[in-house]
Amino acid sequence: MIQNSYQNVLKLPDLKRKILMTLALLFVYRIGVHVPTPGIDATALASFFAAASGTLFSMFNMFSGGALERLSIFALGIMPYISASIILELMTVVVPHLAQLKKEGDAGRKKKTQYTRYGTVVLSIIQGFGISVGLESMTSPAGVAIVPDPGWGFRLVTIITLTAGTAFIMWLGEQITERGIGNGISLIIFAGIVAAMPSAIGNTVRLMSTGEMGIFAIIILLVIMVSVVACIIFMEQAQRRIPVHYAKRVVGRKMYGGQTSHLPLKINTAGVIPPIFASSIIMFPTTIAQFANMPILQTVAAMFSPGTIWYYLLYVGFIIFFCFFYTAVQFNPDDVADNMKKNGGYIPGIRPGKRTSEYIDKVLTRITLAGAIYVSAVCVLPTMLMDKFNVPFYFGGTALLIVVGVSIDTISQIESHLITGNYDGFLGRSGARRIKGRS
Repeated sequence: MIQNSYQNVLKLPDLKRKILMTLALLFVYRIGVHVPTPGIDATALASFFAAASGTLFSMFNMFSGGALERLSIFALGIMPYISASIILELMTVVVPHLAQLKKEGDAGRKKKTQYTRYGTVVLSIIQGFGISVGLESMTSPAGVAIVPDPGWGFRLVTIITLTAGTAFIMWLGEQITERGIGNGISLIIFAGIVAAMPSAIGNTVRLMSTGEMGIFAIIILLVIMVSVVACIIFMEQAQRRIPVHYAKRVVGRKMYGGQTSHLPLKINTAGVIPPIFASSIIMFPTTIAQFANMPILQTVAAMFSPGTIWYYLLYVGFIIFFCFFYTAVQFNPDDVADNMKKNGGYIPGIRPGKRTSEYIDKVLTRITLAGAIYVSAVCVLPTMLMDKFNVPFYFGGTALLIVVGVSIDTISQIESHLITGNYDGFLGRSGARRIKGRS
């Protein structure tokens, strides 16, 4: 049955082309991760990151797909693009021009994308400069300088290289979204996390063979991961269905309406966006602070490093904020209520119009709070438990949420193409339920 499902995928030329395009672009990204930035002692840098395991650098390295520990041309990853997107969305609330762009349809969207690109370049230059200056003052645990020949020549080359790398990743993500399958930015982060799994498993096996990690700790670790994955799959497909009735109406000689439907509201409307945004916000200033040779900034960075109570409080706060913020950006109860009223739809017991909008907003606020608590728990609790077991890699709840969430979204898009082409679903006829993607 699984073989037939894969054959169905290959029978649709358009879907086959999209999947191959996505895989090819992700392959290009993974090649770039291994291309080093000039002027770096790779051995000294690898020793430094080996000693920095479990810190903020480990988390940043995870989101860059291992590019930071090699200081490759993709060392900044996609985080400057995400940070620029966050800043632009927040400015939409206070800048009338940006708010107007949201109402201009495709033309406004293209203009916002252009602004985001400019912001990405600016943030990449700032981060590239901070990293280059910080690297010049850093040494490996053995005392070997990471930058053998420091100076403005190294700084300019590093800034140009890292900025160009981020711009290229941004272009790759946009090409995957437009010509491939799935969300390009999410898939790039997904590819980076998954690529680190073989080495993480190898390190775990090595520590178990040397007796540094007991079999009991490994079993608990596996149980935690399986439980978190099961929880994510269940919650990502959970919905609150509001019943909607449509009144009968006569148009010409035909009668329309008289049907009963529902308005599906996802528990986690924002998906994997909140933890990605939260991580980006935390990592941007603290990364600059750790590379800068200023004791005060380094003390602040240490306070907000993974494993500290301040980091977890700030992380949870940002996740909850972005859950509500992104849901408000993506879902407008007023528009939904107006569309229902125009089509003769109503919620039983609720008057159409403003009352319907208020009711939908009330329900959405409650389930978004539940979704924000779920996302926070998934991202924080497994990480805290793994810290207790001294896991030799950063693969906590945030990574699991991104991997599972992006997988569900991508499979959902493949399902949609298969259904459109009148083929069996990706999971076959015997699948329990088709995976429902995010609206």
